This record gives sequence, C-alpha cells and structure tokens, in this order.
Amino acid sequence: MTEDDVVVAVYAHHENAEEAVRELQRAAFDIKKLSIVGKDYHTEEHVVGYYNAGDRMKYWGTLGGFWGGFWGLLFGATFFAVPGIGAVLAAGPLVGWIVSALEGALVVGGVSAIGAGLYSIGIPKDSILRYDAALEASKFLLIAHDTADEITRAREIISRTAAEEVNLYSSQAPQPVGSAA
Repeated sequence: MTEDDVVVAVYAHHENAEEAVRELQRAAFDIKKLSIVGKDYHTEEHVVGYYNAGDRMKYWGTLGGFWGGFWGLLFGATFFAVPGIGAVLAAGPLVGWIVSALEGALVVGGVSAIGAGLYSIGIPKDSILRYDAALEASKFLLIAHDTADEITRAREIISRTAAEEVNLYSSQAPQPVGSAA
C-alpha cells in the first residue's frame, strides 16, 4: 500500500481526461504519478489490439490516438477483460497496483481487478464500486498519487477541469476527505 495521498477524478469523455493530464503537465505535476483507466468504444466493430514495440506500448482501436499518447507519457500499460465492465485499458502506476493485488490474491468481494488495485492503495470499497460503475458506463478515471501537498495542488487543478467527480483520499484518513464536481 502506498503512503501517498490519492486523488481520483471521473470524466465522461476521453478528451476531458486528456485535457486534465495536459493541465497537470503544464503545472509541472510529476506525470509518472498519474494513471488513467477506461475502455474503448464499440470494440466489436473495430479491430482492437496492442503490442509492445521496444519500451513503448502500441495500441489501435477507436481511441488508438488517445491510448497511444498516454502509453508514451505514462509508465506501464495493460489491457484487461473485466467481467461486467468489458475490455479495460490502464496506464500508469495503477497497472502495478492491479498486478500486485492480483498476484497477492487480494480478493475484495464485489470489486473488479481495477478495484483490487485501488483497494490496495487505500480507496474504500464503496468508492471503488462507484468507480467500477463509472468504467462500466464508459467513463474514464484519472488517478494521481503523491505527497499530501502535491495531491492538494493536483486536486485544485483537476477541480478546474470537466471532471464529473473528484475525490481526495488521505493516507492518514480512512474515508475520502473531499469531493468536488
């Protein structure tokens, strides 16, 4: 489990999540401390795939430009088939948290693999269920983790974007300490 604070934002559209990442990047937030997770649309109508080309992950599908750009910026990338949600893509440190949770057999009743990764960093189960529902509804999650001061700054930046929901989770507190929409 990380000792960092975490902020999780929910976006209805990939363009909004992408703009939030750009805003954080402009504000000199450490991009290696960002994760994004979502799913591609209409995968049954288009070829979807990914492959590793050296140290860069390549992806094609209806949102290939979106995911390809993030996989170039963020550390780590993965593709999961999550029951009830579908094909989910993730980039950033969340990938490691998911894999660690799955390898450690961290089982939390009623949550997905994504949820197990979020639970492993201290996100409460009721919040995870909302995030799983957001993913099922084809929304995108942006997750930032860092020190309390940096996450407070990141939350302020994210709160000025088109996020539907923004929650801050403190390593010192068991529940979210604030929400903005």
